[in-house]
Amino acid sequence: MVKIGNVELGEFPLLLAPMEDVSDPPFRKLCKAQGADMVYTEFISADGLVHNAKQTFQKLEIFDYERPVGIQYFGGQLENMIEAAEIIEAKNPDVIDINFGCPVAKVACRMAGAGLLRDIPQMIRLTEAVVKTTNRPVTVKTRLGWDDSTINIMEVAERLQDVGIQALSIHARTRAQMYKGEANWEWIARVKDNPRIHIPIFGNGDVNSPQKALDYKKRFGPDGIMIGRASIGYPWIFREIKHYFATGELLAPPNIHERVQAAHQHLSDSLAWKGPKLGVLEMRRHYAPYFKGLPDIKPFRARLVTEMEPATLFAILEEIEFVYSNLDYVLSDEAIVMEMTDTCG
Repeated sequence: MVKIGNVELGEFPLLLAPMEDVSDPPFRKLCKAQGADMVYTEFISADGLVHNAKQTFQKLEIFDYERPVGIQYFGGQLENMIEAAEIIEAKNPDVIDINFGCPVAKVACRMAGAGLLRDIPQMIRLTEAVVKTTNRPVTVKTRLGWDDSTINIMEVAERLQDVGIQALSIHARTRAQMYKGEANWEWIARVKDNPRIHIPIFGNGDVNSPQKALDYKKRFGPDGIMIGRASIGYPWIFREIKHYFATGELLAPPNIHERVQAAHQHLSDSLAWKGPKLGVLEMRRHYAPYFKGLPDIKPFRARLVTEMEPATLFAILEEIEFVYSNLDYVLSDEAIVMEMTDTCG
């Protein structure tokens, strides 16, 4: 049984990665329904919480049906990280996660996110202060290092564990790689094989199929897998991996009814949570992956990403289901692999 503190996650948990502008409550709900064992919020600015930014506070909203759920945040200033931890704890998450992995320049170049990989002593000071501030289990998500010449994940893992974190998620790329190139899971295996490490180690990066999930589980030995970009528009990735682990057989990809139903629920929940304008606008990034691989889908997609009226959007989704329910089409294995879009983590 994998545990983060007293939070039980099962024998080999699948975690939904925290992703900016993606892993909001409507999306987390879909992934949870499809088998995600733990979900995380979008990453949240400590400075924004301290300065009472309305949009930042909205990201703190979590719901009982999501549990176990972690709230992830980032920052570089000690006082703000401590104060923000107190604000987050009041929201009663199961876990507080610190982001030391976001490679985006506006974060990393301000010595937050992956920027702290260039100042390990400060990373440790911040983490230790947060651990001492909260009663919640504290975890960290980070990368291998700043670049190939400064891969320091072995030292980082030991020192973070020493100051009290209770799990570590490793995106197996450097900051310099951003989201390009192949993730190097050999480093995750090295951390797992370190006899000093006793906390759970979760691997992240490039897992986009049940076959790859099982291969990485066997080859590199993580305690669980964190899935990010492969889940965008495809929450079924969690159930497919679990089915493959249990049976050795691949599930058929979701049919058109399931795809439309998921997009419909996602849009409905997005409208309810964000309002009619933002709810429509922030759904636009999801339509392409929901319907990726369908022949001649481009005209429908163009309408979905330009329409502002919710009722018309729902009507377009119904039209898609009607049209494709009456077509003889088969989605290839390649068609269900999600497009790789930049996110933070």
